[in-house]
Amino acid sequence: MTHFLRLDRGSVTPEVDRPDPSLVLAGDPVHTTWLHEERDTLYAGMWQTTPGIWKVDYSEWEYVHILSGTSILTEEGGAPQTLTAGDSFLIRPGFKGTWECVETTLKDFVILE
Repeated sequence: MTHFLRLDRGSVTPEVDRPDPSLVLAGDPVHTTWLHEERDTLYAGMWQTTPGIWKVDYSEWEYVHILSGTSILTEEGGAPQTLTAGDSFLIRPGFKGTWECVETTLKDFVILE
C-alpha cells in the first residue's frame, strides 16, 4: 500500500444523489461524489453540486478547498460567505444553515466524524 493518494476524478466511480427533498429550498441540486478514502471516521475526496439551495446541519468536521464554481454558505444568524475557486475553509460540528450553489461548484474535502 502506498502512503500517497492523488485525488483524481478519473480514478474513482462517482456516486450521484440529491439532498433530501425536505431540505431543498430552491432548484434541483444534484451532488456527485468521488470518494477516494474511507477509513473509520475519515472520508476524503471530491464533491460537485449543481445550482440550488438546501439546508445543512453538520455533526462532523469538514475541511474544504473550492476548485471551481461559486457557492454561498450561510450559518443561521450569520453573514453569507461567498466561496469561489481557491477558497479553503473549515466547517465545525454544530454548523446549521444553508448551502446555495450559484454556479456548479467542485470541491476537495476531508471529513472527520
